[in-house]
Amino acid sequence: MSDPAPRTGKALLWRTVRRHRKRTAGFIALLVSWQLCESFVPVVIGLTIDHGVATGDGDAFVAWAGLLIGLFVVLSYSYRFGSRIGMQAIETEVHLLRMEIAGHALDARGLRADRGSGETMSLATSDAEEVGYALRMLGYAVASLSAVAVAAVVLLRIDVVLALVVLAGVPVCLALTQVATPLVSRRSRAQQERVASSAGVAVDLVRGIRVLQGIGGEHAAAARYRVASSEARDAGIKVAWARAWLVGLAQVLGGVFLGVITLLAGRLALEGEISIGELIAIVGLSQFLVEPITVLAEMSAQVAAALGSGQRIADFLARPLVLSDAPAVKPTGDDPPSTADLELVDLRHGSLAGLSIASKEGEVLGIVSADPADAHALVRVLSAQVPSDEVSGEVRLGGVSVTGLDVDARRAVLVVAPHRADLLEGTLRSNVDPWDRAADDRLAAVLAASAADDVTALRSGGLDAEVTAEGTTYSGGQRQRIALARAFASGAPVLVLHDPTTAVDSVTEGRIARGIREVRAGRTTWVLTSSPALLEAADRVVVVRDGRVAAEGTHHTLMDDTGYQELVLR
Repeated sequence: MSDPAPRTGKALLWRTVRRHRKRTAGFIALLVSWQLCESFVPVVIGLTIDHGVATGDGDAFVAWAGLLIGLFVVLSYSYRFGSRIGMQAIETEVHLLRMEIAGHALDARGLRADRGSGETMSLATSDAEEVGYALRMLGYAVASLSAVAVAAVVLLRIDVVLALVVLAGVPVCLALTQVATPLVSRRSRAQQERVASSAGVAVDLVRGIRVLQGIGGEHAAAARYRVASSEARDAGIKVAWARAWLVGLAQVLGGVFLGVITLLAGRLALEGEISIGELIAIVGLSQFLVEPITVLAEMSAQVAAALGSGQRIADFLARPLVLSDAPAVKPTGDDPPSTADLELVDLRHGSLAGLSIASKEGEVLGIVSADPADAHALVRVLSAQVPSDEVSGEVRLGGVSVTGLDVDARRAVLVVAPHRADLLEGTLRSNVDPWDRAADDRLAAVLAASAADDVTALRSGGLDAEVTAEGTTYSGGQRQRIALARAFASGAPVLVLHDPTTAVDSVTEGRIARGIREVRAGRTTWVLTSSPALLEAADRVVVVRDGRVAAEGTHHTLMDDTGYQELVLR
């Protein structure tokens, strides 16, 4: 069993470092080597001048120049390979986080209070990257600290006062830059929230574009997105300004620091207490230290941003599952239901007020709801979108309560096809048969039963025709028929269909009604609908009013009831 997901941003960042500790150690070691070589460059230049140029010793000059070349070779390759190892660790962590977020979002047991798809996408992109790049921040911070330490040691050997100025000046510079850190942190968190919100609006807009165009609401939707996008843009600009202010402050302080060191070193050189080579080394080291000081100044802001993103991811991964109380694995000796009959016993949820329905194996059962909320509540319960603590009564499959079944055992028997017809990017074949297990004759049968064969006939590629994300190039009726074909192709012993023909014409609806009986022969099928064509094809019809069964019989016999006529003929 995998370890539980971290519950805090700090724990998530620590896990990131821990699970990439080997790469992180190599990455840090090479970056430290790079920074140490960088810090020694001005020192070696100074030694070359003192021992090779000032003395006129050619051999010494060649030796020190060779050492300088060696430093450049080492620092170049240290940075090159250190960055490569670091990026491998970063991208691997980002990938792992994305898979973890996607896995939790797609968990078969369902999420309670699920985020919108746009917000989830934001978590898996910008937030995951922010956490991954915490590794980079760690490497550069350690390397910068090592460079400052080496510079202090070198200056200590040259002059104690200069070393003390460095040891005291660096912390002072860092402390002064922290004035801007809270501002950067606040604005970074606000930006992440705005980006997530605008992504959610964008996804909603794309998903509902056809509906919006149908009611002339695309301009209002575009205005809503424009506002959300503008807020995200403004938040991003504020973050950029805050970070620029922080970097600018760090560089100004670094410049002042450099000036102080240079003045002190110049005085020592004029007084003859240090050589020209040592002066060059001091000035070079001081100039080099501006970069590590800037990196260390940015570190707290980057840590705050990474912690914020880590907390958002941790909160998402901690969201409870709808079926979290169901067994994760099938209990020993508990077999899947031996028969394919479905039964509701005093079911209560939402508008359902003690609904009891039982069907026999192989029966096509029509269910007519006076209130659409009853059908919606029933679909949510049967499709396991409702936590068990919000439902009373029982749902039984083959006489076995579904609460005693794991997700796989439950879905091996029961499939619920919701009213919304979702298509995935790929081909018609992958949408109808995502399991890739149906033979050609089986596919032909389900396409004919759902009247989706007309859809494939209109496409030059047939079943291999392309389907874009959300199936936007297909009409509502075509998407509905493809989704119905997918439900038929599942071959589930028990299938529940919710309003499967609302977007098709009456002739096609008649074909589908006949197709249900043919393709589902011997299997239990519940159809929640008010369509006379589908109800006439049912073996039995149950009428639900006020969350309870109000009447039952065949469609023909129930048509004598004026109340039933109003439901199915409206």
